[in-house]
Amino acid sequence: MSATPHAVATTVESAEPRCTAPLPVLGRDVTVPLVTGGEVTYAALDYAASAPALQRVWDDVAAYAPYYGSVHRGAGYLSQLSTDLFESSRATVAEFLDCRPGDQVVFTRSTTDSLNLLARALPADCQVFVFETEHHASLLPWESVRAPGSNGGSGPRVTYLDAPRTPARAVEALERALADREPHGPALVCVTGASNVTGELWPVKELAAAARAHGARIVLDAAQLAPHHPVSVREWDVDWVAFSGHKLYAPFGAGVLAGRPDWLQEAEPYLAGGGASRTVARRADGGVDVEWHTTAARHEAGSPNVIGAHAVASACKALTEAGFDSLVAREQRLIAKVREGLAGVPEVRFLSLFGDGAPRVGVLSFVVEGWNSSHLAAALSAEYGIGVRDGLFCAHPLVRTLLGADRRDPGECGGQGAEGGPALNAIRVSFGAGTPDEHVERFVRAVRALVRDGARWKYRTEDGRCVPDRG
Repeated sequence: MSATPHAVATTVESAEPRCTAPLPVLGRDVTVPLVTGGEVTYAALDYAASAPALQRVWDDVAAYAPYYGSVHRGAGYLSQLSTDLFESSRATVAEFLDCRPGDQVVFTRSTTDSLNLLARALPADCQVFVFETEHHASLLPWESVRAPGSNGGSGPRVTYLDAPRTPARAVEALERALADREPHGPALVCVTGASNVTGELWPVKELAAAARAHGARIVLDAAQLAPHHPVSVREWDVDWVAFSGHKLYAPFGAGVLAGRPDWLQEAEPYLAGGGASRTVARRADGGVDVEWHTTAARHEAGSPNVIGAHAVASACKALTEAGFDSLVAREQRLIAKVREGLAGVPEVRFLSLFGDGAPRVGVLSFVVEGWNSSHLAAALSAEYGIGVRDGLFCAHPLVRTLLGADRRDPGECGGQGAEGGPALNAIRVSFGAGTPDEHVERFVRAVRALVRDGARWKYRTEDGRCVPDRG
């Protein structure tokens, strides 16, 4: 591959999109410089990490901002308005997730925060079953909870299940693990709805039925599913759902844990403080007695993120009104455009658990023979104005399995060298309702050109990442 800088600006096709994205997002007109000269409209194809905020969400937040006030305990008009907005946002999210009557919606910071909250609410001696294919947000919280249970028992025991190669084998593996568990105490299954690495849809309804048949509960990590596909707590019979606002076209800082209230009500508050407490009184011995709320407020101590909750609710409304049927159909067309566009490049290998024909959302990961993925991602950005993700995508065991690497082989997210050669990383391209066709088409052309002709610029490794050499 050539790595000689060109003095002449590279021509990058960046005309107005031939098909406007169904939901306008912030940043759609942002231009970025190219190392080869000139500028191009930025193609944000890293939705699986953080989707750009919807223009509508931003407008809704801006409209509320002048009316910002304290929540739940303020007597003033703006406080009352903010409280109503916060609680109505909770109701909107419950409707978006098709929750059951009596389910609680707890606002958190993210999917990671939601699942850590649930991990700390597990009953004593609970056994957790989780596939090695999970994102770290749903893979790691259960191991971190080592304190004895609130009723004197021990903390949770975690069983990791190997990566299944078909949806049916996933269900079979879970059924075997649940049938063999001893003793038959409380159990929780944690599963993703859509892989953040391959985009493949998991058999959530069937896994929930298997859990139910063996007396276990199930929590769904919907971080990658909810932005692309309708979620139904009621129909799928899952106990909890967790997702992040920043993947659902809302700004950073808000997440959701929604589902059955009993384990949450019986657990100690996630954070101790105002808002979570109903009453606090001094005892004769000098200590304090606390009565905690039994509502969602029990795990929402401190002043809540009203703007974050409002933003999430706004995004839920926007996706619902746009209609998931049309959004899914268009996204499938974009997925086909990527796969078909790169089908003629034999060096490209897509990563998959369930096979190329498996249903998926707009998330695709691949490796290119002869390229370090960090090098290719850097060239896509610097020479074509395209933002993708490279690394292990906070799903290290899964990516190692898909790459055929030894599970003990050390690896870190990011590049391990500026030039081609073996490396434990991959490239992920992801998109959604705010992605114009032109961005996907530009990506396909860029990958084909880079594989065919090589990079036009020289790159070097800096702090573990591949960057253009500007020296």
